[in-house]
Amino acid sequence: MPGAVSMRVVGRQRLDDFCRRHVDAKSRALAWLAEVEDAEWRTPHDIRGRYSSASFLGENRVVFNLGGNRYRLDAKISYQRQQLLIVRLGTHSEYESWTF
Repeated sequence: MPGAVSMRVVGRQRLDDFCRRHVDAKSRALAWLAEVEDAEWRTPHDIRGRYSSASFLGENRVVFNLGGNRYRLDAKISYQRQQLLIVRLGTHSEYESWTF
């Protein structure tokens, strides 16, 4: 679509660090990153269309499942600015202790 603005990802260093610690998650995490950078999400419904297992929290927070639900990525999204901030990543067990 001409003039479409793709999502800009902030906090890529967190993703890079996570991939170094969890090598088995790297290919899936990089595939997710490529999809997000190509996305134009205007509403949570747009995300749900691609990521049916995503969890939607208040204040535009979304938790994505990566690697067959073994890993979680917590993000904050500004739909108006087309920006996604990677807040944190962790294993499923680490996710269980996160507070939102």
